[in-house]
Amino acid sequence: MAGLMTISSREDLIAALQQDSEEFQEAVAQLPAEAFERGVYEQGWNARQLLAHIAAIEWTYPRLIERAEQRAGGEDVPQGGGAGFDMDAYNAKQVARRDDQPVEQLLTEFRRNRAETIDAIRATDEELLKQPTRSAGGVEGTLLDVLEGVAVGHVREHVNDLLRGARSD
Repeated sequence: MAGLMTISSREDLIAALQQDSEEFQEAVAQLPAEAFERGVYEQGWNARQLLAHIAAIEWTYPRLIERAEQRAGGEDVPQGGGAGFDMDAYNAKQVARRDDQPVEQLLTEFRRNRAETIDAIRATDEELLKQPTRSAGGVEGTLLDVLEGVAVGHVREHVNDLLRGARSD
C-alpha cells in the first residue's frame, strides 16, 4: 500500500478513498484463483469472504454522514454501536449473504458502494466533517476522522490481510 497521507479535509479524504480503492482492486487482481479459497483472516474467512466483507461494509459509510446531518439538524439519532449491537454477527451475516457471489460481482459491489461513499462525502459540508460521531464498530472522533478510520484504514488493513494470505502457502 502506498504511504499514508495526512487527511485533514474533505478533499484529502476523497483522494485517500480513491487511492485505496485502486490499491484494493490491484491487490485482488494479484491473487491467484486458489487464494480466494484459502483462509486469510482471523475470522476464518478466505480471501473471497474477506472481499465480500469489504464490499458489504462499504455501503454503511454514507449512513454515518446521514446520521451526522440528522443530529446536526436537531434530530435525536442514536450514535453507532449502541447496546445490543453485535458487530461480529452483523459481519458474518453480510458475508453469508454473498456466499455464492463470484469475485467479479463482489468487486462490482465494492466499486458501486465506494463511488456512493465518495459522492456522499463530496456533497458533505466541511463543517459537518468536524462534528463528533461514532461508528457502529465504536470508532469515535470527528466525522472526518471516523470516516478515515473505517473507510480508509479498514480497507488498508484488509488489503494487508489479503496479501499476507496470498503469500502464505
